Amino acid sequence: MVGDLKELLALGHLLDETTETLDGETAGVFLAGALLKVRTRTGAFAPLKPNRAQREFERRRARANIVLKARQMGISTWVAGRFFLKTVTQPGTLSVQVAHTQEAAEEIFRMVRRFHHELPEELREGVLRTSRANARSLVFSELDSEYRVETAGDPNAGRGLTVQNLHCSEVARWPGDARATLAGLLATMPTGGGEVVLESTAQGAHGCFYEEWMHAEANGWVRHFFPWWWEASYCLDPGADAESEEEQSLASKHGLTREQIAFRRRLERQFGMLARQEYPESADDCFLASGSCVFDTEAIDRRMREVPAPMERRWAGALEVWLRPMPGREYLVAVDPAGGGSEGDYAAMQVLDAATGLQCAEFQGRCGLLELAERAATLGREYNGAMLIVERNNHGAGVLAYLAGVLRYARLFQQDGQAGWLTTAMSRPRVLREVERLLGEGAESVMSSRLLREMKTFVRDARGRTGAAQGQHDDLVMAMGIALAVRS
Repeated sequence: MVGDLKELLALGHLLDETTETLDGETAGVFLAGALLKVRTRTGAFAPLKPNRAQREFERRRARANIVLKARQMGISTWVAGRFFLKTVTQPGTLSVQVAHTQEAAEEIFRMVRRFHHELPEELREGVLRTSRANARSLVFSELDSEYRVETAGDPNAGRGLTVQNLHCSEVARWPGDARATLAGLLATMPTGGGEVVLESTAQGAHGCFYEEWMHAEANGWVRHFFPWWWEASYCLDPGADAESEEEQSLASKHGLTREQIAFRRRLERQFGMLARQEYPESADDCFLASGSCVFDTEAIDRRMREVPAPMERRWAGALEVWLRPMPGREYLVAVDPAGGGSEGDYAAMQVLDAATGLQCAEFQGRCGLLELAERAATLGREYNGAMLIVERNNHGAGVLAYLAGVLRYARLFQQDGQAGWLTTAMSRPRVLREVERLLGEGAESVMSSRLLREMKTFVRDARGRTGAAQGQHDDLVMAMGIALAVRS
């Protein structure tokens, strides 16, 4: 048992460590078990002992964390407990937890108040006596610390504060402009300091949480993924039902029991396709396309699990190469230009083997029109003087002029006697049909996970219009469709 304030504060200095220094546990696990109590599923109170997911998070956590999880894995509870401990053991700490709804915020705060209420009396009535407690905050004046709960629907959440610990819960379900809300909250944290956790179940392959997950490693965040079978209670009596080939494969791959497979069957009956979203089995499958996806999401998911890593990356990772040019073969390079600014659409290029349709290389990046033309010419020459197919809409006219007039590139695709491909209301459906046919008849020709992710966020809205979901891009999809249309 933690004895007094001096000992408590000494342990507080160890909470950011991940080494197991106290009875073979980290300070976080030790203090949680010694001080915090939670209500169990049976309604009783018990010390907060980490389950498998909580323990793995504690082992791998860093300053910036993003958690993708199945339902009821206990991550919100663990992070709330961890930040409560930091609040009451590290003077001058402000911890803020942001929930997606008012009801969720109230539930979280009831749990935090329970942490405080169940503390040893000498601490609760001593140095950890609250000077102010309301529906959203606990203030510990002797420590100059506070634990506060907000809702993502409040546009002023966190404004004007300096936050040391930030927990953003169910980010995929935040209302309004979640991107702006998150940016405002992150701006409250000290540069290079503090601890932040974004956690959520998935909800569509687009939006703020999806974007943060996809760019986490590039932004220096640690990604944590917890599939449903990490929760020990997710089991059912298997009865006499025989396991399918798919179930046997999953069980063999992940060491699942017949009881866990039986639970999975019930999930599929209850949730259908949403089972992969609410109870994920992989970090790719759970990001189901929101709205009406134009393409076959199951085919996308299957290929996503199989695509090979690029054999080479160039141009700061913008160019990925799977197959180098072979002597005597014909290639196509489709170019979808963009404005080249730091925001907005990307420029995209797809390199295909003309005979087989096999994807050989792919470019996606933001660059000026002249730079794009030079890179397209470089790729074209590298791939045996490939045919360059440049979409001539908008910025494409400038790319074509530079390719023809300055770079003297010889093989430019012509449509109706004019250089370039023109995407119109008549030709666009054909382009999309080619991508749809590719998924149905030759998905093994697709090598790019970037392209497959774009396909999952290419949706049809309520008016029947097709395009990238809000905040997403379709440049790779359109470049591939144009290449396929010309090839056919």
